[in-house]
Amino acid sequence: MLFAVNCKDRPGQLQLRLDVRPDHVAYLDDLNSSGVLKFAGPYLDDEEKPCGSLVVIEAEDAEAAGAIAGRDPYARAGLFQEVDIRRWNWVFNKPQNPDRQA
Repeated sequence: MLFAVNCKDRPGQLQLRLDVRPDHVAYLDDLNSSGVLKFAGPYLDDEEKPCGSLVVIEAEDAEAAGAIAGRDPYARAGLFQEVDIRRWNWVFNKPQNPDRQA
């Protein structure tokens, strides 16, 4: 099952995001190489600065998705004010072979 992990940063925490980013990217790289990560990227504010994240992952169930999200270095560092995890259905513009690694 696919899950969309929507995260909103705590206000005023851009420096924390930048400091933790290398560990976050390494974590997502690991998820990507294992086929768990489908796509990800930051939300941007009006000044084009990151202010949250959208991460779509494949997991067995909501509990497993929550565990994956909870291990993200951003989550562990306390960057997020809110995290919303929802089951998601990829309908439009789905790659022909979503299991293939880039």
